[in-house]
Amino acid sequence: MKPPAIPPHIQRLKPYIPGKPIEEVEREFGLRDVVKLASNENPLGPSPRVAGALTDAARNLAFYPDGSCYALTNALCAHWGVEPDNLILGNGSDEIIHYLGLAFLRPGDELLTGDPSFVRYEAAALLNEAEFVAVPLKEHHFDLDAMAERLTDRTKLVFIANPNNPTGTMVGRQAVERFLDRCPEEVIVVMDEAYYEYVDDPDYPQSWEYVRQGRNVVILRTFSKIYALAALRVGYGMARPEIIHALHQVREPFNVNSLAQAAAVASLEDAEQVPRSREVNAEGREFLCRELRRMGLSPVETQANFVLVDLGQPSRPVFEALMRRGVIVRVLGGLETHLRVTIGKPEDNARFIDTLAAVLADGR
Repeated sequence: MKPPAIPPHIQRLKPYIPGKPIEEVEREFGLRDVVKLASNENPLGPSPRVAGALTDAARNLAFYPDGSCYALTNALCAHWGVEPDNLILGNGSDEIIHYLGLAFLRPGDELLTGDPSFVRYEAAALLNEAEFVAVPLKEHHFDLDAMAERLTDRTKLVFIANPNNPTGTMVGRQAVERFLDRCPEEVIVVMDEAYYEYVDDPDYPQSWEYVRQGRNVVILRTFSKIYALAALRVGYGMARPEIIHALHQVREPFNVNSLAQAAAVASLEDAEQVPRSREVNAEGREFLCRELRRMGLSPVETQANFVLVDLGQPSRPVFEALMRRGVIVRVLGGLETHLRVTIGKPEDNARFIDTLAAVLADGR
C-alpha cells in the first residue's frame, strides 16, 4: 500500500518539541525531587481563587462550553477598558497565531519576523503556503529597522514578540513606532506580548494605543504565564473589530473549554496574582543574572520570566548533565552555546546555580 501523499509545505513543518516533563525525567534517570525550569511556567501557581472556580465549573462537564466566552470576554473588557468586538479568545495565544495565518495569508504571501523567536510563527506561514521571512536579531533584540527594509508588497503579517522568546529582550516605544510608520497600511503587525505582565522597563510600548489610532495592530496575551494556567490553555487577542471579525470567521466552535474560562475569570478577580508573581520574578531575575555573571558567564538582560545565558561552549552536554542531576532547563536550535532557564522559586534558582557550577567544574 502506498503511503499518503503529504503536500510539500506540510513536509517542511517541524513538530513542536516541548521541554521534558518532570515525570519523564524521573523515570528516565531514576530520580526524585526533579525541578523543571524549562517552559517559562509560573512557579507560584495560579490564584487560590482558581480551585473553587474549577470545582464549580466541573459540575457542568456534560455541557459544551459557552462558545462566546461571555463571562471571560466581559471580565477582560472591564480589565482593559475595551469592547467585546475588540477581543477574541483562544486555546492559548498559539491558536490565535494559527487563526491569523488562516485569515490573512494566501500562497505566495510573506510573514515577517525576527530570528530566533517563537517557532509557531513559521508554522503559521508554512501551513498557508506563505513565505517565512526571518530577519536576524541584533544583539539579541528584534532589529525593526532591518525588518522594515525587508517589507515588500507581499508582506501581509509581521510578528514582533515583545519581550521575545527565547532571548527575553524587548523593543522600546520609539523603535516600534518607527517601524509602524514604515509599514504599508494593509500589513497586520502582531505584537505578541505573552510576557507583558513581567515587564518593568518604562520604555515598553503600550500597544493598545496603536489600535486606538486605527492601525492594523493585533495584541496577543496569555493566561499561561503570570496567571499560571498553562495546563488549561487560554489566551486572547485584541485588535480593531474588522480584524477580530475575520478571526472569528476561522475560529473553531467551543475552542476555549469551560474550566479554562472559569479559571481565567477567577484569576482576573485576584488583584494580588500579578503583583506577587512580578515580585518573585524580579528577585529571581536579579539573583540568577548576578550569580551567572559571578561564574564568568553572559546572561542576556531579560524582561521576561526566564534568562538566556551564553555558556561559551556547546550547551547540549551541559543541558544533559543538568538533567541527570535533576534540573531541567532548555536548549534551543540556533543558539548552540546557550541555555534558557525559567526563573523559579528562590530554592529552585539556587539549586540551578549550584548544579550548573558543579557541572561546569566537572567539565561535563
